[in-house]
Amino acid sequence: MVLSEPYWDHHIPLPKLGPLHSRLVTAFVALICFINSYNGDFVFDDSEAIINNKDLNPDTPLSNIWKNDFWGSNLSSNSSHKSYRPLTVLTFRINYLLAGGLHPIGFHVLNVALHCVISVLMIDVFAILIGSLVHDGRGVKLNLSPKASFLAALFFAAHPVHTESVAGIVGRADLLCALFFQLSFLVYCKAFQGGDKKFPVLWIFSSILLCAVAMLCKEQGITVLVSENMLSLFLPKDLWTDFYFLFSTQIGGLVSSGLLMRLALLFLGGSFLLYARWRIMGTGPPSFTEVDNPASFAENVILRIVNYNYYYSLNAWLLLCPWWLCFDWSMGCVPLIKSATDWRIVWPLLLWCCLMGLVYQALCSQDSNKRRTLTFGLVLLVIPFLPASNLFFRVGFVIAERVLYLSSAGYCLILAYTVGYCSCHWKKHKVCAATLTLLCVNVARSAQRSQHWRSEQSLFTSALSVCPLNAKVHYNVGKNLADRGNQSAAVKYYREAVRLHPKYVHAMNNLGNILKERNELEEAEELLSSAVHIQPDFAAAWMNLGIVQNSLKKFDKAEQSYWNAIRFRKKYPDCYYNLGRLESEGFFLNALKINPNVASCHGNLAVLYHRWGKLDLAKRHYELSLRLDPNAPGTKENYNMLKRKLEQRQRTVG
Repeated sequence: MVLSEPYWDHHIPLPKLGPLHSRLVTAFVALICFINSYNGDFVFDDSEAIINNKDLNPDTPLSNIWKNDFWGSNLSSNSSHKSYRPLTVLTFRINYLLAGGLHPIGFHVLNVALHCVISVLMIDVFAILIGSLVHDGRGVKLNLSPKASFLAALFFAAHPVHTESVAGIVGRADLLCALFFQLSFLVYCKAFQGGDKKFPVLWIFSSILLCAVAMLCKEQGITVLVSENMLSLFLPKDLWTDFYFLFSTQIGGLVSSGLLMRLALLFLGGSFLLYARWRIMGTGPPSFTEVDNPASFAENVILRIVNYNYYYSLNAWLLLCPWWLCFDWSMGCVPLIKSATDWRIVWPLLLWCCLMGLVYQALCSQDSNKRRTLTFGLVLLVIPFLPASNLFFRVGFVIAERVLYLSSAGYCLILAYTVGYCSCHWKKHKVCAATLTLLCVNVARSAQRSQHWRSEQSLFTSALSVCPLNAKVHYNVGKNLADRGNQSAAVKYYREAVRLHPKYVHAMNNLGNILKERNELEEAEELLSSAVHIQPDFAAAWMNLGIVQNSLKKFDKAEQSYWNAIRFRKKYPDCYYNLGRLESEGFFLNALKINPNVASCHGNLAVLYHRWGKLDLAKRHYELSLRLDPNAPGTKENYNMLKRKLEQRQRTVG
């Protein structure tokens, strides 16, 4: 049965371009949306996945990328995130080699290029889903929906929710996964070229192989096989009439049609890939904390279900209105729904009403083209999102815009159909104006959002208005300010982070460090003591606590804190150094008690205080040393350096 061209395609308010021109326009739109991120910095998660990831270094054995997770930790480690994406890491390593180091421009350029390619390939994917697989006499695939597939691809190219995946280098995993998802899907569709009864097994195996490649870029790639199962059921025939007929015939008819063989091969291939992925994880699934995904830790099953569905509604809202975008949605950004009187419970109810309405139209509409388009739109919207849904396992986030990269394609397909439907029933010039306005707004928003992702300062501060209750947002703003030398401003954001999340040990540690340098030692000790009480294995906080206690002359406690830090982190040279300095100070002070007129003891003690930032004590002991021995080697030079530093500090204060 040959399907006719969807009637609503003609009414879409776009010019009918040739295949080449439509692809060039789509690539251009994708480019202008995110091109301003090409010379941005490494931001947010890029620090762990790229800057601190030793697997990118050419001196590290290449085989390590097959043993470690995405962040460079060994998969067998209990602390591993279990995100096995060796092919994505390999592309990072190639970027490193080509650039001769960690230069972000090459990383960003490749991300933007990948998004352009994916957006162009979406034309082919949408053409198949809307208009089925139809070939001419020479076997060339025909696009029965040139305008609809072009419009859906434009919506996809310009959607602002893609900014995290494109402008954030870590989003490379989503881009590569989407690319091989598309290739697997298109290769599978090649198998229908010879008709339903001449189904080359080679195409199925090629599709499964490309699915495996997609999984090695990101775990979400496995969902392409589920989409292909739906394709096997509905694509070669009219959506429901022939489907019912097919299952009302004898089993022999199913076998001869090739349907059972296709489904069996896809099922076996998917099962093997899932089994291999589970074996690779080693010690089991990763462990996450309550702050990462609070709904999954709710004791009441009903509360978990309600909050999961609220998360789904928020993801849907990001697709519909991608204005409130944030680099992180954890740590109180989305408070839990704990009562039936919480007004937010309306949103999941509204979401399911909309989904049920779409499902009803997909099942019961008299228009076969409408049924086809809505069915595949829903499949592409829902299936790629399932790994992030908390249905099968706990995920380590509340909302992550990057996981919507593939799912947004289903939304764009449904949106393109909506435009076509409205063009048939409303005034065409109004629909045209609304469509162009939506595209222009999305392009402008994508460009603005990718500008935010150019630096950590702009990225973190942009989140303050979106997630003011997110402690991690305030922490990152404070950390960025502190790294740029503005410690006074950083204190404000660290305090707010601790207020919002009283057990935020990293914020306590960083705030304690700043207070230590400002000589506010009592509060610093209180904060750091709280941090190690909440997280006893926090080695850095133990060491910083030891430094503060040393400054407060609590030498025994300081020594114990240093040993605790070393106990939890065996290879900790800074802590060994501080422990050595602590013992050295005690040695020199005891020596001076016995004989206060030893110039070398005063000089060495002055050097210790100089390094610790206790400049007044350093000045005093330098002067005592020079008074006792004006020719003491090195003491005069160190004393002059100290005086210049004191003068500089005085000018800054003045």
